[in-house]
Amino acid sequence: MSSLAEVISESIYDHPKYYDLVFGADCAAELKFIRRCAEQHASGKINKLFEPACGTGRLLVHLAKHGYEIAGIDLNEKAIDFCNNRLEKKGVKGRTWVADMADFKTPKKYDLAFNTINSFRHLSTEASSLGHLRSMGDVVRRGGLYLLGIHLTPTQAAPSETESWSARRGHLAVNTHMWTIDRNRRKRVERFGIRFDIHTPSRTWRIDDVLVLRSYTMPQMQQLIDDSGCWDCVETYDFTYDADSPIVVDAGTEDVVYVLRRR
Repeated sequence: MSSLAEVISESIYDHPKYYDLVFGADCAAELKFIRRCAEQHASGKINKLFEPACGTGRLLVHLAKHGYEIAGIDLNEKAIDFCNNRLEKKGVKGRTWVADMADFKTPKKYDLAFNTINSFRHLSTEASSLGHLRSMGDVVRRGGLYLLGIHLTPTQAAPSETESWSARRGHLAVNTHMWTIDRNRRKRVERFGIRFDIHTPSRTWRIDDVLVLRSYTMPQMQQLIDDSGCWDCVETYDFTYDADSPIVVDAGTEDVVYVLRRR
């Protein structure tokens, strides 16, 4: 069967099984990075971890296995169901629930929060982005950390336009391709096509989706952090997640993990 024989246009987030394989096949570097940042940059002991836009819980379940108390939120009900079922099957404690990361509350404070793969850019306005940083300021205790990963728009280098990768788990394989549709710098809106080509022994098919993301240059992101009134940026890294190799963010930088410490 050709990969084009069966094509559906749906949100990739409504297919958590495939999303989890595509984005969770190798998360060892992120897990090590989270633990190392806790050691290097937080004040006080790190026990309670929180993830906004937690999706399928690819990181949360591993952290729970290491003894951390974990929780998370996501706007997609299917992803939350998948995540909570996973936690239950693995026999680990933790709770995730449906909430809008632009405006939410939690019943307790957390020591460290993380959002490492660009989900922040789904917040489409300055008000919602600022609301998120302030909500996170209410969630994370003083001296705690928020590890926020984002693709910046470089102003002195050409941005990446395409990306492709593959992932396999048993007899399931997914080939992913992502490409730029258009960028509107004035409105700060970027649209990307994303495609999952899914292969099993009995079926080959495709999911097509369009991601609409808000863009940030280096100064725009720094201004947002400053305007939140909650956070100090204490270090920056790239998406290799090497806590021993911080980077200096400049006008050509694209991938950044901001280590934000709660004031």
